[in-house]
Amino acid sequence: MPFPELTRLSPNRDLAPPHECLGVLFHHSVMPFAETLTRLLDPASKVSYHALIDLDGTRCTLVPDGQIAWHAGASSFLGRTRCNDFLLGLAFAGDTNAAPLSEAQTASALEWLAARWARHGWTPDRMTDHRQVSPGRKDDLAPAEWARLHTAIVAKFS
Repeated sequence: MPFPELTRLSPNRDLAPPHECLGVLFHHSVMPFAETLTRLLDPASKVSYHALIDLDGTRCTLVPDGQIAWHAGASSFLGRTRCNDFLLGLAFAGDTNAAPLSEAQTASALEWLAARWARHGWTPDRMTDHRQVSPGRKDDLAPAEWARLHTAIVAKFS
């Protein structure tokens, strides 16, 4: 059965140019789901993700895939800077350095990816986390949690 999904559009996004959708950048929000949504819906925060996943797997779409969410900041991946322009931002509520991803969060992320995987021609090497695209500046996801998530992605889509 699919996970529940709601939509609350964040003002923190760019409508143009169109998002390139070349892969996904995973984050953790540090805060609980409801607090994170409040922050992402506040124009003053100047931050957003394409979607946020709660501990029970509930997803909230904040920025449509074809638009640019403000999630990566100073970043580089695949030899390019400005990861916001070409990597969708998918965040998990909570802090993976304090607690592991729940099974429901991982399953919900895989479900979210499955709806997009073939359409965008993704491969596991197009998946990354904030720690890797902004080394020394960001610490999400925790290395063990990134390894666990990436293993699940490879198992499902390879």
